Amino acid sequence: MDSFFKHHVFFCLNQREPGASRPSCANCNAQEMQEYAKKRVKQLGLAGPGQVRINKAGCLDRCEEGPTIVVYPEGVWYTYIDKTDIDEIVESHLANGKIVERLLIDR
Repeated sequence: MDSFFKHHVFFCLNQREPGASRPSCANCNAQEMQEYAKKRVKQLGLAGPGQVRINKAGCLDRCEEGPTIVVYPEGVWYTYIDKTDIDEIVESHLANGKIVERLLIDR
């Protein structure tokens, strides 16, 4: 069975209440990074059916591992710090099929 998208990318944008016992991806610029990834995918001509879809997600339950991205259908989990990390994920994994080992959550 073929997937509608080659890569379907979910960015956790969950926001917890102040003082919550677990961290929130939203406090790590997740919204900005999701919007940036969506823009980069479009700029590189990778967006659309049969290619890449960048989506927002609620809690992906990997909060303690940093801001979280999961790429399907592979089920590859990433964390990131900034736009440089997002660029590397987009250009290496999404454009060229090469997993970015240094940003993997499951090593």
